[in-house]
Amino acid sequence: MTTPAAPEAPIVDSHAHIFLKDMPASRAAWYKPDYNFTSEQYLKVLDAHGVHFGVISGISIYGLYNDYMLEALRRHRRLRGTANVLPTTDRYTLERMKQDGIVGVRLQLTRRSELPDLGEDDYQLLLRRLADLDMHIEVVVEGPRWPAVLPPLEASGVKIVIDHFGHANPEAGVNCAGFQSLLRFAQKGRTWVKLSAPYRLTWAKPGEAQRDPRTRPLAQALAQSLLANMGPERLVWGSDCPFVGHESQLSFQDALDEFIEWVPDSLTRRKISATALQLFFS
Repeated sequence: MTTPAAPEAPIVDSHAHIFLKDMPASRAAWYKPDYNFTSEQYLKVLDAHGVHFGVISGISIYGLYNDYMLEALRRHRRLRGTANVLPTTDRYTLERMKQDGIVGVRLQLTRRSELPDLGEDDYQLLLRRLADLDMHIEVVVEGPRWPAVLPPLEASGVKIVIDHFGHANPEAGVNCAGFQSLLRFAQKGRTWVKLSAPYRLTWAKPGEAQRDPRTRPLAQALAQSLLANMGPERLVWGSDCPFVGHESQLSFQDALDEFIEWVPDSLTRRKISATALQLFFS
């Protein structure tokens, strides 16, 4: 009897974090890991699961300290990254970062009482510089806030990569007004969405032993809507390894298994992998 082949692994993990526990944390850090997760450890995880490439997202709890990630990108050409930077960052700095493997800038807007004015000069200059350098802006914000965030981003001409399914309001799900506005903006052709970290959709407290039971059906519904409205050419998959703040709740294999749940068709999953390869490594 022939044993069925294991599902094909994605080519690219589009969302992970690396760090050392003694890195300087931001005052606004919502959590501080008490362990290291190095680039070498991460690559071993990728190798163990048959994933070739990884994209490191700038981790908000360490603020503007991109130094460790930049060193790792220089050592490991299988990795790319997005950096946390000030809106006043000049073109020369961005050019050097791009040479080191930075493909975009992360804009972390969650947990804020007020949003910055993305239409003001400094932000518009940053966005134009990213567009000129063929880099992207990676955005994470609560779903209801997309109507305020997306127009100035779209007007700048920059490529937009949206984290964590667009973070739709868990009560409204696919009917969240912000999520629906995201789908409309995606039709303009410069927006991609990450299928990643469903457990973050409900803002569970760090260290909880069990996941919120709402996250699994919510992620499934959001993934189906994104596939139907955007297609695999506008979606990428990310593990969110090492699952900061929720390390005990799931493993890398769990993340892979959930991707197969969301996208059961292997050809569609391969197209999503091809999208990530082109977006981050071309």
